[in-house]
Amino acid sequence: MGWNKKGQLLALASANFDVFITVDRNLSFQQNLPQFNLGVIVLQAPSNRLADLKPLAQGILVVLPRLIKGEAVIVKALFT
Repeated sequence: MGWNKKGQLLALASANFDVFITVDRNLSFQQNLPQFNLGVIVLQAPSNRLADLKPLAQGILVVLPRLIKGEAVIVKALFT
């Protein structure tokens, strides 16, 4: 979508989406998540390669119904 300013990324995303999925483990420490109207899912895998992230898809589906706007949830690979 052409969004490249990290400081504005969550504000832009919250205007268009309900959930923001990232591999940035520091996002919840760098941003004030409660000010945004979306939930954040942080993926933790051995790498950011698609092959390592694909197994987390089931975990994403599990946390989506329980996701609270303004909070971050971590979805981890079982074997990291």
